[in-house]
Amino acid sequence: MNLLLAMVAAFLWGTTYAVTQYSLDGWPPLLLGALRALPAGLLLLALRPRLPQGRQWVTLAVIGTLNIAVFFGLIFVMALTLPSAISGVGMVSVPVFAMIYHLLVYRVRPAAVQVLSGLALVGLAWCLFDPGSLSLNPIGLAAMLGAILCIVVGSGLTKSLGGRVHWWTVLSWQLVIGGVLLSGAAAVDAFWHPEHYQAVLDGFSLRNGLGLAWVILLNTALAYGLYVWLLQRMTVVEFTFGGIANPIAGIVTGLILVNEQYSPGQYALMAGMILMSLCPQLWTLWKQRRQRVIPQ
Repeated sequence: MNLLLAMVAAFLWGTTYAVTQYSLDGWPPLLLGALRALPAGLLLLALRPRLPQGRQWVTLAVIGTLNIAVFFGLIFVMALTLPSAISGVGMVSVPVFAMIYHLLVYRVRPAAVQVLSGLALVGLAWCLFDPGSLSLNPIGLAAMLGAILCIVVGSGLTKSLGGRVHWWTVLSWQLVIGGVLLSGAAAVDAFWHPEHYQAVLDGFSLRNGLGLAWVILLNTALAYGLYVWLLQRMTVVEFTFGGIANPIAGIVTGLILVNEQYSPGQYALMAGMILMSLCPQLWTLWKQRRQRVIPQ
């Protein structure tokens, strides 16, 4: 059941890119980030009010800044500058960066299968993102790299709070803190570029409203609620399996909502990246089951 819920959360996140392009195209990324985070955080806080205690404020401020303010801003830059399928599939390279991060910071040496899968992922990504076959915005690619780093570092910080801070407190306050920071950044951006925000107000439509409702209620309040709750109940291996729904959602919603289409070779590269991202987890599960079967 936990794995199914992880797939639901990952699928909802994977719809971010296409839903943004379809219903909120042209909106400033900082405004989108603020509108996604702050209403969802306040809604969750109203449903179950909880106040952090003492030094918990400092930790939650760091997590809210990294997981929400910076990450959401980068995600919407990606959503507005990269194709939906490319954004979703590109994010499956998180394990490669996580492997490098843990090696450099915690001196944890990766297993051989992780190294081989990582090298295969890099090779497939190199082919998929080849400028000669696919034109991609370098700003969007830089945002993708930044978002991946936010996931790697932020997930570790979030998981480290397990047992010390109630998961609902982590969930609601990181959204509120991140939303407030994004709102301030959007206000500064609006001061310097008022025409972008005036265009949003003048052209607001039912499609915009439905897109915002999806992003705030399902994509954030529900999906992030599942994410923080599941991090206290699942191993990283198990949760990564659920993440396969993210690129699939990006590919499917990109095709349905914004008519993104690729060559059979490009779809094959996407499938290869998804499978390579799962190889270390499949190997780990196979070893665990084998150890249980072999008598000690």
